Amino acid sequence: MNTISPAIDESWKAELAAEFTAEYFIKLKEFLVTEKQTQRVFPPGNKIFSAFNHTPFDKVKVVILGQDPYHGEGQAHGLCFSVPDGIGKPPSLVNIFKEMNVDLGLPIPATGNLEKWADQGVLLLNATLTVRANLAGSHQKRGWENFTDAAIKRLSDKRENLVFILWGRFAQNKEVLIDANKHLILKSAHPSPFSAYNGFFGCRHFSKTNEYLRSKGIGEIDWNV
Repeated sequence: MNTISPAIDESWKAELAAEFTAEYFIKLKEFLVTEKQTQRVFPPGNKIFSAFNHTPFDKVKVVILGQDPYHGEGQAHGLCFSVPDGIGKPPSLVNIFKEMNVDLGLPIPATGNLEKWADQGVLLLNATLTVRANLAGSHQKRGWENFTDAAIKRLSDKRENLVFILWGRFAQNKEVLIDANKHLILKSAHPSPFSAYNGFFGCRHFSKTNEYLRSKGIGEIDWNV
């Protein structure tokens, strides 16, 4: 068995050590090696664990759950809903910024890069951490969900007073992993244009997050991008 040493923050490496040697993860790694021989895979290898590297385990305050990385050229960089500087904002992110603007009165950002959130303790976690170019959902059910579920469960079990933001049915299915007695769970429709008007707009999750953190004596998130 090969020693697996992923490029992931040391705090997460310690918390998830058992996952890296689990059979599913070894198979996942083999799948990715094979996939990359014939396909383009996003995000780049050094960005796959960006969410964990920007937001160490003990620094997490808020968790926003996504589903898949963006599958378009240059979009995915390891943070859910986020795109690098210079890349056009996808529709869901446009709606996230609209809600932030109405909720907090903050200006609509010029960039779609959410690294400033991640660096303050917002874990921007996709359930699946890789995708084949131009093929949404192509790396689902290959093992990533086991890994990210373990990360969510670890946070729920070992931390207290976190805010879990669950936008849409897929994210809300992860609620079973979270102890609602220890953490705040915020749920709404997905920010996609197909569903945003069904309850995402007006959810006020940004202000509710900060109200909760403030009530627990935890530093608030500056949602400015």
